[in-house]
Amino acid sequence: MSKNANHDAIAQAAMAAMPRAYAPYSQFQVGAAILDENGIIHTGVNVENAAYPQGSCAEAGAIAAMVMAGGKAIQAIAVSGRGDLLCTPCGGCRQRIREFATSDTPVVICGEDAIKAEFTLGDLLPHNFGPDNLD
Repeated sequence: MSKNANHDAIAQAAMAAMPRAYAPYSQFQVGAAILDENGIIHTGVNVENAAYPQGSCAEAGAIAAMVMAGGKAIQAIAVSGRGDLLCTPCGGCRQRIREFATSDTPVVICGEDAIKAEFTLGDLLPHNFGPDNLD
């Protein structure tokens, strides 16, 4: 487990969400959990669609849940997926996360039952473009 209790909490939430994903085509279920600036955890899962481009990622679902609940900043995010390889956010989700996070925001990567790795968003999306670029 992580040395950070918040990371453990979001990891557990992401792992608990993962089996609820709707992935009838790929069978690749993903769960995500976000800790917002108010200390609230928001979860999401991937939702596939027969018209493949219309599906949505778990991270996008968790971000939408955070925004709907009034959250405006990601303090940390966890992503959970099955398999031996790390299930890191896709490129599009890295940019979606960046909209609400900074380069220092922790990104916790989990398997089915444990944390596998921890990064910062800057590690995953170096030299990123975000809201501060438009100031």
